[in-house]
Amino acid sequence: MSKLSHFGKDGSARMVDVTAKKATARRARARGFVQMSPEVLRRLPENPKGNPLEIARIAGIAAAKQTAALIPLCHPLPLTHVDVRVRVASDGVVIESSVATHGPTGVEMEALTAVSVAALTIYDMCKAVDKSMTITDICLLEKRGGKSGVYLRPEKLSRKK
Repeated sequence: MSKLSHFGKDGSARMVDVTAKKATARRARARGFVQMSPEVLRRLPENPKGNPLEIARIAGIAAAKQTAALIPLCHPLPLTHVDVRVRVASDGVVIESSVATHGPTGVEMEALTAVSVAALTIYDMCKAVDKSMTITDICLLEKRGGKSGVYLRPEKLSRKK
């Protein structure tokens, strides 16, 4: 089993030194879900604050670019691409992100942050109708690049909505 990389030999938290790591193309995809009532789904198009799905998409993109400011030991990375997609499902909204860079470390945290903030944005914009919405199933779907290569989430662990 791999060791936890954000801890020094003395147990103190540390930022991983990636100075000597080779910059490579890196990509990550993540997904999350906002479960909501049929009433909220029905009223999405008439939200007085604007289109919650489009605003959530833009919030997710902006959040990915701020990940290092939110996660204390995360490296700031020059992102070369961020995409957030949202789609309505029968019982909520599916959010998927895709993030890319050419750098010394991966963009998994940026992809997960994009999905998380997009989900929170949907919640914020719809809570007046239903505060019982639930944000679930935020997970890494895929990562590519770097020394560890490719990770694809096993299908049995990925709940598709």
